[in-house]
Amino acid sequence: MKSALDKLSISGFKSIRELNDFELRPLNVIVGANGAGKSNLLSFFKMLRALMDGTLNRYVRDNGGATDLLFNGNKVTQKMTFETRFGSRGFRFTLVPTPSDGCAIEDEARYYSSHDKNGQSGWWLLGDSDDGKSRMVAEVEQNTADAKYSRPVFEAIASWQIYHFHDTSGTAAMRKYEIVQDNRVLRTDAANIAPFLLNLKANHTSDYQAIVDAVRLVTPFFDDFILQPRTSGAKEEVNISWRQKGSDYPMQPYHLSDGSIRFICLATALLQPDPPATIIIDEPELGLHPAAIVILAELIQQAATRTQVIVATQSPALLDQFAVEDIVVVKRQDGASTFERLNEQDYASWLESYSLGELWIKNVIAGGPVYE
Repeated sequence: MKSALDKLSISGFKSIRELNDFELRPLNVIVGANGAGKSNLLSFFKMLRALMDGTLNRYVRDNGGATDLLFNGNKVTQKMTFETRFGSRGFRFTLVPTPSDGCAIEDEARYYSSHDKNGQSGWWLLGDSDDGKSRMVAEVEQNTADAKYSRPVFEAIASWQIYHFHDTSGTAAMRKYEIVQDNRVLRTDAANIAPFLLNLKANHTSDYQAIVDAVRLVTPFFDDFILQPRTSGAKEEVNISWRQKGSDYPMQPYHLSDGSIRFICLATALLQPDPPATIIIDEPELGLHPAAIVILAELIQQAATRTQVIVATQSPALLDQFAVEDIVVVKRQDGASTFERLNEQDYASWLESYSLGELWIKNVIAGGPVYE
């Protein structure tokens, strides 16, 4: 298992004015009102993944420029600081706006515990970078002498997948053909769901069967996928054709409802044999029947025994399936996002009569709108 993110500190990023040493666990279910800041926490993961990919300033540009990323703009906030801890290792850096409204990196550093480097522990500075390129990433890519200290953190972050299966329209990539070679990593929008499943069927039979079994629980008439590549010019490509029970007629992806194809993508992401260090899923409950939400929660809990899972949700039905300590409530206070993990003792008497979802609807778990 790749290293999970244990603690996180963020300052000056979007609606997050200050988040200090926030603990992340194997399972983290994020809830909160619209505009509270759930999406901004997920944006941190996208930003850090972009930094590892060497595309930080593309991320900055696509999100309106550095000024739009600073808490309340550059008149209030001059820089963004981030610190992450992965067990005995860590990574921290500061982002400052450039004249072109991109970002430069300052004070980039990595952390070692005492058993990692000459019996010492602490932060080792890597320096600054005007072009938005991480020196830690360069160290790994160039395989320098110190790359072995950076590689575990780099590999963990570089593996993160922020899944967003909202687009299930007729033109969505998940319903189309894709080349069979695009099968190594499930893409964030499941554009390569068919070649990914084809590879699992050939090389990870038990994991493929677990996905099929999960889909059958939600879609009882579903029998199996028909993953037969076709030749298209010089390439081979495949889509997620399928068959119904009691019929040999090949059904096409457009025969799947939005909820069915979304659940197929969710089951594949959560049951994949070599998951990312952290799986992040935004509002996985969209379009799902209440019975499917119960099964989805079981898949999320199962995945959290093998890797770290972060889920943002608005669904009381999904919330009902988790323990109190799994829940992180995002609220807005004085114009800034706050994050609080629930404690079961605080809700013990309430839970004798109500479920977690009911407590959230009643605003006992404060997740509703706050008027400032």
